[in-house]
Amino acid sequence: MNIPFTLRRAKAPLALTAAVMLAVSACGGSDAGSGGDGGGGEQLSGSVKVDGSSTVAPLTTAAAEIFAEEQPKVRVTVGTSGTGGGFEKFCNGETDISDASRPIKDEEKAACEKKGITYEEFQVANDALTVVVNKDADWVDCLTTEQLKKIWEPGSKVNNWNQVDSKFPDEPLKLFGAGTDSGTFDYFTDAINGEEGASRTDYSPTEDDNVTVQGVAGSKGGLGYFGYSYFEENTDKLKALQIDGGEGCVAPGVETAQTGEYTPLSRPLFIYPSAKALQRDEVLAFVEFYVENHKAIAEDAKFIPLNSEQETELKAALDKLKESAQ
Repeated sequence: MNIPFTLRRAKAPLALTAAVMLAVSACGGSDAGSGGDGGGGEQLSGSVKVDGSSTVAPLTTAAAEIFAEEQPKVRVTVGTSGTGGGFEKFCNGETDISDASRPIKDEEKAACEKKGITYEEFQVANDALTVVVNKDADWVDCLTTEQLKKIWEPGSKVNNWNQVDSKFPDEPLKLFGAGTDSGTFDYFTDAINGEEGASRTDYSPTEDDNVTVQGVAGSKGGLGYFGYSYFEENTDKLKALQIDGGEGCVAPGVETAQTGEYTPLSRPLFIYPSAKALQRDEVLAFVEFYVENHKAIAEDAKFIPLNSEQETELKAALDKLKESAQ
């Protein structure tokens, strides 16, 4: 599908909040196809309901904004209740697509199966989960995973930078991070503390990554973590740390995430469309558009695109889900 459009720089990370459902629409639009083919000229109508990860939401919002140029009568809503909250709604049949920053869990699979929800896992982009500090934190450029564990492990009493490293200054350490319904929380705790959900609790948790941006930017000794796109939107306020996972300090970025060099904090990002929803032309059209334009959408929204192997797997997943929807 070759779709003539000009990508606009998505500003969604600055506008998203966990409490707000974003209704995405656009004025005007060019021809688009029926049945999801994107090229036949028939205009579709209806709605597509998406909810889940606040990390993936800006990517899906960017896809929806561009899709609206082709299909202005299709209303795509993107909620940000967190990966776990999104799967709860999805497996209850309340949404068409679930955004996720981690794979679906066994208990979530069981909940979907109980309600007869059939789905396929689509990896639509990569992410470099990014640890950020205040711009004025000139004493630190890199942390080891052991230092991160020392800070974030359950029961940790580290509350000053000089407790992380004696060379660091006597500066209060203020922590900001993902809430427990977030896939980012699940991934970070597993990668750093060795167990999903294992974390100290005396920090400022949120499902809205912009709150973390504000917290770290407003505290000289602040430290937090979230998806790479949120750092990219706030480079004037924050500094991203390099991470040493045992092979030396590596900065988060497109190449290091695609190759896996940025370890252990590079990760895949997903959408989960339901087979039942794909029986509706407007949902199928949106998902096909998302898949077939994933690279341009990811780059426009400042996400990390798939590599060639991941791209092949994504297209195979779409074919599989379309077959199950028939």
